[in-house]
Amino acid sequence: MTSSPYSRRTVFQVGAASLAGLAGAAAGLPAPAPASDNDLFVRSSYFLEPGLIYLNTGSLGPTSKAVFNQTMETWTALEANPVRNSYGDGAVLAEADAVRGRAAALLGCAADDILITRGTSEGMSLIAQSLRLSPGDRVLATDQEHGGGSVGWEHRARRDGVVLDRIVIAPDEHDGDAIVRRFAAALTPATRVISFSHVITSTGLRMPVAEISALARTHGALCIVDGAQAVGSIPVDVRALGCHVYATSGHKWLMGPKGTGLLYISPEAAEALAPPQWELSRRYVSDSTGMGALPSVVGLGAAIDALQAIGMVEVERRIVALRDRAYEAMMQIPGLRVMGPPPGPLATALVAGLLPQRIDSAELRTNLRDRHGVVIKMVEKRWFNGVRLSPHLFNTEADIDAAVQALRIELA
Repeated sequence: MTSSPYSRRTVFQVGAASLAGLAGAAAGLPAPAPASDNDLFVRSSYFLEPGLIYLNTGSLGPTSKAVFNQTMETWTALEANPVRNSYGDGAVLAEADAVRGRAAALLGCAADDILITRGTSEGMSLIAQSLRLSPGDRVLATDQEHGGGSVGWEHRARRDGVVLDRIVIAPDEHDGDAIVRRFAAALTPATRVISFSHVITSTGLRMPVAEISALARTHGALCIVDGAQAVGSIPVDVRALGCHVYATSGHKWLMGPKGTGLLYISPEAAEALAPPQWELSRRYVSDSTGMGALPSVVGLGAAIDALQAIGMVEVERRIVALRDRAYEAMMQIPGLRVMGPPPGPLATALVAGLLPQRIDSAELRTNLRDRHGVVIKMVEKRWFNGVRLSPHLFNTEADIDAAVQALRIELA
């Protein structure tokens, strides 16, 4: 594989060049990047290595040059007068706090329903720690949850005697109604929470969130949704979904700066959850939140704006079409069993394949990267011995075809 031309020094030089003329603008913020520099469909809009076929946005999405430059320019403006720009009516703080409103527009809620975090894992753990639960209270989840989405509940189980129940969702599960029935059958009088992923990380299955939310409400339980694999890849309207809480990341499908995330808490659940960050204010930076990563959050706002300018319906159409192309081609590879739903309403931008027992998924991932310049994810082996592809707007049909051909060669 071709080595990256972007060493830390090179990236710094790229950022520094874009900051020319800002040193004297102590209190001002940079203008948004020109539209011509913010084309998410064009590979050259990113820092990706030449020749690299990157099909792992479901793990980390590449940040565009425009978003990167906006982040670095904001950082320079902040450092020109740190206290003045970071507190009170400071320009950088105002721009970062405004991201709550842009995130709310993306998710279909109010700005004061949004808490900015460092990612989905932090949001899910924050909810687990904020909720009043007693020994013997039960949380109902699935066996397909990402570690970051379930660790908070596991911590409460170990520390406080909360019971964590799990329903089974097989890798080849495609029946949403059956999943809802399984949740219903697993409820007990002590179930206080239903916690699950909007999109299953291992296979890309789109879960019936609205139906499970309704089930939780009927039972008097809270519905907590891990949206790490959804926001930025499919339209998400949290009010229409009916969940009480929705956590997601800014650094996956939104392709924002790394270490950013969003947490939606519905008004009806806010008092029961009462996160300490909201104790004194719901602004991004306050005495109850402490200082935040202001430049990165401004960059997250720029990433949201870039996708919103395209429209999430169109984003979903484009990337699911790439996924469906991969699905159909992978179906033709001998020995590879495609996991996840077929093209249709339950499909998302992720597609996975179950490998023959003779093939080790970790070794295959390395071979695809080193021999073919293809970056994919190895599915966690606690689920199955497989690999997962997750394309985004910068990918092309040629990328999909090359990746599938590489899989065919390695599995021959």
